[in-house]
Amino acid sequence: AASKNKVKGSQGQFPLTQNVTVVEGGTAILTCRVDQNDNTSLQWSNPAQQTLYFDDKKALRDNRIELVRASWHELSISVSDVSLSDEGQYTCSLFTMPVKTSKAYLTVLGVPEKPQISGFSSPVMEGDLMQLTCKTSGSKPAADIRWFKNDKEIKDVKYLKEEDANRKTFTVSSTLDFRVDRSDDGVAVICRVDHESLNATPQVAMQVLEIHYTPSVKIIPSTPFPQEGQPLILTCESKGKPLPEPVLWTKDGGELPDPDRMVVSGRELNILFLNKTDNGTYRCEATNTIGQSSAEYVLIVHDPNALAGQTGPDHALIGGIVAVVVFVTLCSIFLLGRYLARHKGTYLTNEAKGAEDAPDADTAIINAEGSQVNAEEKKEYFI
Repeated sequence: AASKNKVKGSQGQFPLTQNVTVVEGGTAILTCRVDQNDNTSLQWSNPAQQTLYFDDKKALRDNRIELVRASWHELSISVSDVSLSDEGQYTCSLFTMPVKTSKAYLTVLGVPEKPQISGFSSPVMEGDLMQLTCKTSGSKPAADIRWFKNDKEIKDVKYLKEEDANRKTFTVSSTLDFRVDRSDDGVAVICRVDHESLNATPQVAMQVLEIHYTPSVKIIPSTPFPQEGQPLILTCESKGKPLPEPVLWTKDGGELPDPDRMVVSGRELNILFLNKTDNGTYRCEATNTIGQSSAEYVLIVHDPNALAGQTGPDHALIGGIVAVVVFVTLCSIFLLGRYLARHKGTYLTNEAKGAEDAPDADTAIINAEGSQVNAEEKKEYFI
């Protein structure tokens, strides 16, 4: 019976380990536990089967390896400043008869280097095709690269993965192609590297775009209704990169006819007081190293008196309204008269019904009541 218990106890002794993942340069803790141990020794060995610790005794001269805890139930060691070469299968041995072992795989993550963006040469002309490449090396496993423009992710990109010379880490690159326009000027294009070794804090590289484009021109008048005798300022609003040179003002295809009254100040044309001879087409031209653009403004000088009449009461309109009201009223009266005429009535007074020879009205009424048939009717009409 004793021998049988001893066998059972021996069979219940098993070392327990767990796989460990650590970032390159970090510290790995390797732990081996035994729930039931009858004073049997524990040992850790590396992938090369070199003994690191036998119980609490250090066997390998490596300053990075230290003892964390040693007892009959546990042997834990630490490996600091872990490198990619430390990756592999470590063995915990329990020296029973026979020896029992447990394996723990140490995975070392290679941290990707800070990404770099290449392919941008400043400046870029509007309409050109731009190709940007983002590259990072040293990742294990291979890192993921994502592109963003104006905080929106760009999906249509090329991805390339290459194994480094050490045959452990990878160099990854991604290429972004797009055609630029003036709205891209000053926009930040971001390359983001995601990797499990970065602890949810990705590495980024940023490239701010500089786009050159031809000017865009617009003329803005100081008033929508220029009036004779009043001043007028025409502002030539021009945008472009490089910034357009001083603008050029012309009238009807030629120079400004009255320089004393028409003063150009920067991008503004100031006409001190308007007259009818100022009517015409004014043109503003803006030029930079990329090209030229222009805008036109047709000036019509209004008579102040005519504008005042337009803003006062419209007597013709008021007269027309009165005439319509009078006409409708007369028509209503005429129609009402015709209606009453068509529905006129025949009425006999008591006097009409009485005899003609009645001496007074009372007698006429009495006679009328007795001889309504024979009496000559006298009629009165009411309209």
